[in-house]
Order: sequence, then structure tokens, then C-alpha cells
Amino acid sequence: MAKKFSWRRASIALIMGSALALSGCSSEGGREPAAEGTGGGGQVADTERMTIALITHAAPGDTFWDIVRKGAETAAKKDNVELLYTSDPEGGRQAQLIAQAVDQGVDGIAVTLAKPDALKSALKEAEQAGIPVVSLNAGEDSYEELGAFTHFGQNEEVAGEAAGEKLKELGKSHPVCVIQEQGHVGLEARCAGVKEIIPETEILYVQGTDMTQVQSTVTAKLQTGGDIDSIIGLGAPFTMTILQSVEDVGSDATVASFDLNSELAQEIVDGNVAFTVDQQPFVQGYMAIDSLWLNNMGGFTVGGGEPVLTGPAVVDQEQAEEVLQYAEEGLR
Repeated sequence: MAKKFSWRRASIALIMGSALALSGCSSEGGREPAAEGTGGGGQVADTERMTIALITHAAPGDTFWDIVRKGAETAAKKDNVELLYTSDPEGGRQAQLIAQAVDQGVDGIAVTLAKPDALKSALKEAEQAGIPVVSLNAGEDSYEELGAFTHFGQNEEVAGEAAGEKLKELGKSHPVCVIQEQGHVGLEARCAGVKEIIPETEILYVQGTDMTQVQSTVTAKLQTGGDIDSIIGLGAPFTMTILQSVEDVGSDATVASFDLNSELAQEIVDGNVAFTVDQQPFVQGYMAIDSLWLNNMGGFTVGGGEPVLTGPAVVDQEQAEEVLQYAEEGLR
């Protein structure tokens, strides 16, 4: 069970004024010199070039991770960091990627902890090698145990409760919460949070790597579940597929979501999706890299050992028009 943070509790907001330019990053491992004088007249950090590995559990085709990566690349450009990005949704293979980063002798590791038990041994190797680690997106309950000095993300159960409260406001009493990756602790916690507010919530598991299967499973559920009044996807691409199923079936179920992309933001503007719960993935990627740079530069520990909360923020039709412009730029 996730720690019980109130989302009204003061989380840490890090506001860093900087005139540093955004240039000079390699995201695939190729070295590039730090460029100067571009983008606003500032300079890339003059600290020694460092290498940071960003290792996520991203599944192919999930646009959420493009935003995380963009945030990380933006920080890397500013901080004179060579960013090595790799991903694998399977816990054992993600552990292998961590081990490879340790063998490469990177200066820091930013990692998602969706399946923490699978990563324990590899992260222990990082600790023994003296490589600082931060976690992002998934891992609020396990980051300290696994040796990360801070975590950037939202409390997923609290985010689920926020979604449940919003559905309740809309008069919904029988939602279906669609989990695209069984065993993912963060996704399970989201649905647990919704269920905490609306006990009649049903869980529906789908295979997130196969959108055809996602659509057919959701369609079958809508056709057989006569009392379903709402359905919530746990990621923007999955919600778009769910929306298609709702339209195909002619269901009156209200569609809601977690996370954002430009397509989903437009559907909220158009009134086809009621709302989404945004965790600000750009900020997660940016802060993960920036915190490792700060730690390397001066031993700074962002968050003081506590998780740095980047969400949840409920975006409905009232806010979606403004958010859409940022989503179109790949920032939300």
C-alpha cells in the first residue's frame, strides 16, 4: 500500500533560475562538445562533462515516455551531461540495462522502479560502485530501500483517489479501471485509489503492448457490463483506444484518463474525455537528471531524502485549452 500523503501536504517545489542555454546533449551515447551562446545568450554549465544513464520501463509506442525523455534531454543540455537512454518494460531486462550502465562507469543513474524486486541486485551493484541513483515516475515506496537518494513522481494511490473524487463529483458509481501492465505497482496503486473512493470500481487487465487486444478486451467488457457508467485509462495512448471502443459500442460510459498527450488534450477540449490526472512527466525527467548533476557538482540532495511530488493535477475541459498548447510542444 502506498504511503498516505495528502496531496494538500506541502511537496517540494524546486524553482531554479538559470540563464544556461539548452544545447550540447547526446541522448544516444555519442559525445558532442558543449555548445555556447545559443538560446537566450547563456552558456552550458562549465562543470566537468558527466555521463548519466536514464533507464525506464517504457513500452514501445507509449508517448508518455517521449515527454519524460524530453525533460531529461533538456536538463542534460543545460548541465553538460551525456545522457544515455535505454528502456525495457520487463523487470529482468531493465535490471540488465542497469548492470550495463554500472559496467560503463556512468556518473549517475536515473531509473524507474515499476518492478522494484527485479532491480534490487542491479541497484546494489550501483551502490557498491559508488554511483548515485535517483528514481522517477515509479518507486515512491521503494526508492530508499533500493539506494536512491530521492524520488520524483506522484503518489499513485493519492492520484487514484483524486480521479475517484472527480468521478464521484460527476455522479459516477461503477467505473472500470483499465490496467495495461499487470504487476506494475504504480498502475495497481492508481486503481486502488479509485476503488478507495468508489468501492464498486472494477479492474480490467489488458496487454498494453498490443493495442488491438486492448481495444477488443475493452469492447467486450463494455458489451457485457450493463451497469458500467465510466471507464478510466491509465495512460493517454490507452485512453485513446478505450475512447474508440466506447464509440464503437455506442456506450454512454464517461471516459477519463491519467497522463497527457496532445491528442488526449484535444479530446478533453472537445468534451469527449471528461478529465485526466497529470503527473508532469517532463518535470520528472528534467529533475531526475538535474538532481544528479547538482549532487555531482556540490553534494546537494534535492528533496532532503523525501520524495518530490510532481502531481497529481486534474485537468478537465476548463483547463485543457491552456494545457493543449504545451502538449502540442511535447511538454505535457
